Amino acid sequence: MRVNGAPARAALRLKPGDRIEIELPPPRAARLTPEPLPLAIVYEDDDLIVIDKPAGLVVHPGAGVERGTLVHALLHHRPAIAEVGGAGRPGIVHRLDKDTSGLMVAAKSARAYRALVEALRRHEVRRVYRALVWGSPGASAGVIEGAIGRDPRHRKRMAVVRPGARARGKPARTRWRLVRRYGPVSEVELSLETGRTHQIRVHLAHLGLPVVGDPVYGGRPKKQLSGAVAERSLAGALLDRLSRQALHASELELDHPVTGRRLNFKSPIPPDFALALGALQEFSAGHRG
Repeated sequence: MRVNGAPARAALRLKPGDRIEIELPPPRAARLTPEPLPLAIVYEDDDLIVIDKPAGLVVHPGAGVERGTLVHALLHHRPAIAEVGGAGRPGIVHRLDKDTSGLMVAAKSARAYRALVEALRRHEVRRVYRALVWGSPGASAGVIEGAIGRDPRHRKRMAVVRPGARARGKPARTRWRLVRRYGPVSEVELSLETGRTHQIRVHLAHLGLPVVGDPVYGGRPKKQLSGAVAERSLAGALLDRLSRQALHASELELDHPVTGRRLNFKSPIPPDFALALGALQEFSAGHRG
């Protein structure tokens, strides 16, 4: 470090108007080492691969995660993916949050990568999710629209940003449909029309229906545990069965990026989500009786 053109001494006291020069080393490109991690492959050909991602698996390196990601597993499965797409996240055209389970598509060739990125940009890829949320929507279906940007009060979170706010957001649109009500919890189906960071979780929380088990946008567990005795018992059972947010990418539909053939994939509800649904069904049956 230099101050006013001279090397800085440790005891130097800075004054208003001092000119500080700092030389930073160029960022080192992280070297991605293939890892033999298990992959639940739903479909694969020369151009693309569809994965059923488990909850807990990070999609690509970043934010202190350097190993054990889906990208590392893909590189071990198909080393040529290293040359496809962006550095640090080869083959990745969209992603799921770490604790969201379900279907993802990745590109295995440059032509597929370009076509998939364009299809996502034009909203031609159908992505359907199932979620359990705290609360009950006031209608059977609807659309949530609200620009999503960095939360000005909590910089590690995203938020719906109002027009004219200092924090700028990107337009976001989520369709939802009520599947079933279970007292204090509802099961909903959602489809993305845009793909913003944490979009479903942010939009549902903005609607007053946070995803069950969401540690960031789900509200305080004490709030869910403060209702009637039966509802407190149900909330406790859900939080015991789910160690992550109750959000699952259940369906993926797209045109094949090379052949144009329409492809549709479905993923069954994973075991932890199914256990939570079981607790909700027992609760509902008991209250009908």
